[in-house]
Amino acid sequence: MPRTAGPFLPLLLPLVCAGQFMVILDAAIVNVALPSIRADLGFTPAGLAWVVDAYLLTLAGCMLLGGRLADVIGHRRALAAGLLLFATASLVAGLAGHAGVLVGARAVQGLGAALLAPATLAVINTAFPAGAARARALGAWSAAGVVGGMAGAPAGGALTTGLSWRWVFLINVPIGVALLAAAFVALPRGTPVRRRLDLLGPLTGTAGLALTIYGVIRGGPAWTIAAGLVLLAGFAVADRRLFARRTTTVAGGLLLLFGALAIALWYFSALLLQTVHGYSALEAGLGQTPAAVLFVVVAGRAPALLPRTGPRVLVAAGALGFGAGFLWLALGDGGYGSAVLGPTLLVAAGIGLTFPTLMAAATAGVPPADAGTAGGLASTASQAGASIGLAVLATAGPFDRVFLIAAGLGVLLGLLSPLLPRRAAAQGERQA
Repeated sequence: MPRTAGPFLPLLLPLVCAGQFMVILDAAIVNVALPSIRADLGFTPAGLAWVVDAYLLTLAGCMLLGGRLADVIGHRRALAAGLLLFATASLVAGLAGHAGVLVGARAVQGLGAALLAPATLAVINTAFPAGAARARALGAWSAAGVVGGMAGAPAGGALTTGLSWRWVFLINVPIGVALLAAAFVALPRGTPVRRRLDLLGPLTGTAGLALTIYGVIRGGPAWTIAAGLVLLAGFAVADRRLFARRTTTVAGGLLLLFGALAIALWYFSALLLQTVHGYSALEAGLGQTPAAVLFVVVAGRAPALLPRTGPRVLVAAGALGFGAGFLWLALGDGGYGSAVLGPTLLVAAGIGLTFPTLMAAATAGVPPADAGTAGGLASTASQAGASIGLAVLATAGPFDRVFLIAAGLGVLLGLLSPLLPRRAAAQGERQA
């Protein structure tokens, strides 16, 4: 049975949502500060990209290992360790006086985030009972991540302009310390739910993801991608007990596709606003705010619909929003209202219906001993899809072509939605 956090349960959901918000925020907040970082620390153009990639690669590549560690050492300890590592690395990054120190600190930040993200999801899946309560918690957790991504550009711009690029990192220190204190208050002490570390699966998965994502986003040699895929196959064999759950496997695969669609909205619509409509980074962030607000509303409502409709219907409806919205973006012409606002609202509604539904399906019926691993797998699938999708779509050419490809991917997501179960994953399967 799921464990509860006793009298401090009301503090638990804000804690895990804040942790997820911080993980996703730091993937985006640094982008606006890059020119200032380059001027101060003397980065080369190629080296500057590692300020972003060092975080994204370690985050996406190590979440499987982070999820397994959370199952072994306990979700409370894993969340606290992730927060401590993240805050410490943020302090080092903010005080860095050399390019290599900053890149190294960003990699350690990614490691902390890779431990923190699956731990927050595992806490939800063990502290909230299966059904409506867990679905609502997953909806709030999903919304926190997207809002974190949306807040990156305006927050980074405000901190860099008003203070210094260093505060893009230093701001995490007091927040991390506050969340660390809240973790010890809100989370039960508990005990590890898995006795053996069993590293074969997570290590092959981690190495496979790192090689595959590096090969794609950095244009590495073909052997890196091939070796990565072989290692990922080894991971599937080593952790076949987890992949034996059809819902987990199908939802994980769809989350890969979803990640590419989500990044197509937030990243390329921001670029569209800046390069075509002449918006500043801050104005572009504000221009995306209506879509972010609608996402939060829809993601909050989707869990209430999930037990009645099942995951197939919600994912299919979300895919309709993806397809129509991206097609509108590709073909639209005119000002902000007609060419950006309307279509991004459609896509945001699709994200709000799809993300919490797929996360709930991916973790439904997973016993407590595998909660962290399943959460790591689901989070990894979404993050890896975003990383690979960004790399592929960035080479697609002009915006209309990018959005047409995204519309096609949205249609594909809808066509694959019948692979999800009708009801079981939506209601939350109960397993001892």
